[in-house]
Amino acid sequence: MSHIFDWIFAQYDNTPTYLISLELIGVFFGFLSVWYAKRENILVFPTGIISTGIFVYILLVFGLLGDMLINAYYFAMSVYGWYVWTRKVDETHFIPVTRTSTLEKRWSVLLFTATLIFVVLIYLLFDKFNTWTAYVDTVTTAIFFVGMWLMARKKLENWTFWIIGDVISIPLYLYKGLIFTSFQYLLFTLIAIFGYLEWKRNLNKSPQTLLK
Repeated sequence: MSHIFDWIFAQYDNTPTYLISLELIGVFFGFLSVWYAKRENILVFPTGIISTGIFVYILLVFGLLGDMLINAYYFAMSVYGWYVWTRKVDETHFIPVTRTSTLEKRWSVLLFTATLIFVVLIYLLFDKFNTWTAYVDTVTTAIFFVGMWLMARKKLENWTFWIIGDVISIPLYLYKGLIFTSFQYLLFTLIAIFGYLEWKRNLNKSPQTLLK
C-alpha cells in the first residue's frame, strides 16, 4: 500500500503546495456538484461554480487550454442552469426532467462540432498539439460542452455524455499526473450512472422543491 501512496505523491514532486491544496478543494466541490446533480438539487450550481473557478486557474497554470475552456464554460453554464432550473411551470412546481427533443439533438451535434473546431484552432494558435493527450483533450472538451448544456436544460441524456467523457478522462488525467483529479473522474463515472437512473425515474415529474 505504501508503494501506491509513494507513486501518487511522486507525481506532485515539482508541484507547488498551494496548487495541490487548490486541486483538492476543487475536487471536493466538484464531487459535491455532481452528487447534487444526481439528486436534482439546485446546489449543483453554486458548488459547481466554486469548483470550476478553481480549476480554471489550475489548468491555466498547467497549460491545459482545452480543459481550462471546459471549466470556464462550466462556470458560465452553471449560472445559466441556475436560472433555468428555478423557472416554474406553475405556482408550486419547477421545470421537470425531460428527454432531448429533435431540435435539441441537432443543436447538440452543432455544439459538439463547433466546440471541436474552436478547441482545435486554439491548440493550433498556441502550438499545443505536441502530445497525444492534446488530441484526446479536444474530443473530451466537445463531449463535456454538450453534456453541460443538456444538464443546464435538465435533459436526461446529459448523463450519457458525462459517462462517456468521464471514462475517457480517468486514464487521461492519470497520465497527466493529476492523480486526485483522475480519481475524481472515477467517482464522477459512478455517480453519473446512478444519476441517469435516478433522473429516468423522475422523468416528466415536476418537483416542488429543488433542495433534496
